[in-house]
Amino acid sequence: QVQLVDTGGGLVQPGGSLRLSCAASGSIFNINFMGWYRQAPGKERELVATIHSGTSTNYADSVKGRFTISRDNARNTVYLQMNSLKPEDTAVYYCNVRGSTHWGRGFDSWGQGTQVTVST
Repeated sequence: QVQLVDTGGGLVQPGGSLRLSCAASGSIFNINFMGWYRQAPGKERELVATIHSGTSTNYADSVKGRFTISRDNARNTVYLQMNSLKPEDTAVYYCNVRGSTHWGRGFDSWGQGTQVTVST
């Protein structure tokens, strides 16, 4: 079983910055996908950014140039640096990690979510 703990959310003014972290723990053999999603009230969950094995990244058009996803393989941790935040970035942010365990089974785990609120 693989557990995720995502942290770093909070209240920030428009134009401000936040850094989200998501640490994976458990019997992890390999991680091949790490990503961030978000869900605003009344809306469906949407992809924000992903990073695959190595350094291949992908971003939603709405966050390109403002958000940066990165990973620390030694710590099984993925980060989301969010700059120039806008009120429309307000949402609960969830991390998602996929890979395989030491028993050869695949896993697809989600964090509990962290609230990001951008407001004056």
